[in-house]
Amino acid sequence: MASEAFKTPEDQKKALRHEIKEAVAALDEGYTREADTRIFRYVTGLPEFEQAGTLFCFVGTSGEIDTAPILEEALRLGKRVGVPRCIARGVMEVGEIRSLQDLEPGKYGILEPGVHAPVIQPEEISLAIVPCMSCSHDGRRLGYGGGYYDRYLDRTRAAKAVICRERVMRHDIPVEPHDQIMDMVISEDGVRRLGSDACRTLTES
Repeated sequence: MASEAFKTPEDQKKALRHEIKEAVAALDEGYTREADTRIFRYVTGLPEFEQAGTLFCFVGTSGEIDTAPILEEALRLGKRVGVPRCIARGVMEVGEIRSLQDLEPGKYGILEPGVHAPVIQPEEISLAIVPCMSCSHDGRRLGYGGGYYDRYLDRTRAAKAVICRERVMRHDIPVEPHDQIMDMVISEDGVRRLGSDACRTLTES
């Protein structure tokens, strides 16, 4: 077997995805519930969230962070809310929803806006809440391998915040040229601001 030093970033990512999938399956429900609640508080407490006219946020699936409270809070506040919709292999667009009842199972069984939902353009988004299998504290993100988010986020100037539970975060995530580095990393332990913002962690008192 080739050593890690000779594996391509793609091969390293495949191996990591297998490890993370097992780690997620081992998380207990009490931890995930508490972590998701704290992540919700951090996201909705962001100045970027408060100021965002248009929010983009994924819909959490089994094993992922429950984002329904984030979506519901944004809708309650009267924000324009967009959710990803798969339109081709590796390609997605963002459809507007006005309630969670606007979501329906898509091609891969993931809840997404219906085909008649208005499309939100990348340049209209103020804040993007991004999923991951894992991420590092310095904003490197391990996705699911389809490239949907990297392609889409390359087209927007929105603030990009990845949300991830601490117990599945890794420091050894490889980076390829097309990978989007996040502006913020949000876990149950706080908000880590990166890039042009001075790196700092905000934690609950």
